[in-house]
Amino acid sequence: MHLSPNEHNNFSLSRFESMLKTNDVYFFDSEEFEEIIQHYLENGKVALAKKATRMGLEQHPSSTNLKLFQVEMHIFENELDKAEEILDELYVLEKSNEEIYIQKANVYSRRDEHKKAISLLEKALEITADEADVLSLMGMEYLFMEDFEHAKYYFMKCLEQDEQDYSALYNIIYCFDYLQEHEAAIDYLNDFLNKNPYCEVAWHQVGKQYYTLEEYEKALAAFDFAVISDDRFIGAYLEKGKVLEKLKQYERAIESYSITLGLDEPTSFALLRIGKCYEKLENYELALQFYNKCVEEDALLDKGWIAITDFYFKKKNYQKALYYIEKAINIDTENVLYWKRYAKINKRLSLFEEAEHGFRRTIELGNYEMETWLSRCDILIELGEYDAGINNLLQAAEFYPENAEIEYRLAGLYYKLLEDNKAEFHLKNALNLDDEFAMIIEELFPKVYNKKRVQELIKDHKKPSL
Repeated sequence: MHLSPNEHNNFSLSRFESMLKTNDVYFFDSEEFEEIIQHYLENGKVALAKKATRMGLEQHPSSTNLKLFQVEMHIFENELDKAEEILDELYVLEKSNEEIYIQKANVYSRRDEHKKAISLLEKALEITADEADVLSLMGMEYLFMEDFEHAKYYFMKCLEQDEQDYSALYNIIYCFDYLQEHEAAIDYLNDFLNKNPYCEVAWHQVGKQYYTLEEYEKALAAFDFAVISDDRFIGAYLEKGKVLEKLKQYERAIESYSITLGLDEPTSFALLRIGKCYEKLENYELALQFYNKCVEEDALLDKGWIAITDFYFKKKNYQKALYYIEKAINIDTENVLYWKRYAKINKRLSLFEEAEHGFRRTIELGNYEMETWLSRCDILIELGEYDAGINNLLQAAEFYPENAEIEYRLAGLYYKLLEDNKAEFHLKNALNLDDEFAMIIEELFPKVYNKKRVQELIKDHKKPSL
C-alpha cells in the first residue's frame, strides 16, 4: 500500500510514540527521525525532540542532519561549548554544508559576537540554495548591532527574493522608523506597491508613516486601500479609526472600530476608543457602556480603568471615581497611574490621610514629578505632620534643587516647628529665587506670614537697592 507523505509522517510519529510507551525498540531511517524531530520542535515539545534526536543518533551515529539537530538543542539550552564542539567536527567532514556555517553563526550570535556571526553567514551565502533565509539572518545580526542601515539593506535583499516575506517588510520599516526616515520609507513602500498594488501590509505601513508625519488625510487614504486589499484586515480598521479621531470625525471612527468587533473577538483597544469617541460626542451613556465593556474584556488594561475614573472625576462625581480606582488598585497594586488618581480623588473628598497614602505610594513607585511632592507636602501640612512634610521636601529638593516652591514650604514648616534660624535661611533662599511666590507662605501658613520678622524679610527683599 502506498502512503502519501502526510500519512507516512503520521505513521512514523505514531510508531515512535508507541515505541516510547512500550519500551520496544523500532528502527527508523534517518529521514524519519528528522521529520519526527521537526514535528516536535514546531509544536514546542523540546523534551520529545531531544529524546528523538538521541535515539536517532544511536541508530544513525554518522547522520549530519541529526547531529545538526543535536547542535540546535544545545544552543536552545545555551550549551554553546557543546554545540561548537560538534560543529567543529562536522566542519572537518563537510566544509560545503551551509547549515554548519549557519549554526556556528548562531553560536557566535548567542555570545554577542555578531561580527563573527556575519562573517560566517557571508560564507553560507556563497554556497546556499536558499539565499533569503541567510539574508534574513544577516539582517537580524545587524539589528542586534543596531546597525540599521546594513540591516535594512539585507532585509530589502530578502524581500527582493520573496515579495511575500512580510516579516522582512516589517523589519525594513522598523529600520526606517528607527532612523526617522519616514519620507524615505514612504518612497520605498510606494515602489513596492507599484509592483504589488494589492499588498494590504504595505498600504498599512504607508498609512502608519503618514500618521507619524501628521498627514492624516494621506494616512486615511492609505488605510482605505489596505481595507480594499483585505476587507478583514483588523489592523487597518483600527489605524483608520485613530486617524478619524485625529480629524475629529468621531462617528466615522466609531464605525471603523465597530467593524473590528464583528471580524474577531472584541479587542479592549477598540472598545476603549469607541468609548472615547462617544465621550467626545457627549453621548455619556454609551461612553460608559464601552468603558465598562473594555475593562470586562481586559481587566489588566489600565487605560480602561483610567478612562472610567477620569470620566467620573470630570463630572465631579468623586465617590464613583474613587469606587472605580479602588477596583483598579485591587487588580494592580503597583500601577503608579492608579495611585496618583487615588490621591487626587481623596484630596477632593477631603480624605487627607488616604490622599497622603496615595501620594506616598505614587512616589514609592517612582513618580517624582514636582506636583506629586508638593501635593503630598500640602496634605501633610493639613494633617499637622510637619516633620514628615520637611522630610518629603528635602527628598524633593534632591530632584529639584533651588526651587522656590520647595523653599517657601520649608521656611513655613520650620517656623511651625519654632526653628527660626532654618526657617529664615529657607525664606531668604526662596525670596532670592522668586519673590512672586511669597503668597505660598500666606496661603499655607497665614500665622507665619503675619509674623513681624517674616514681613520684615519680605519687605527688605522688595526694597530697591541704592
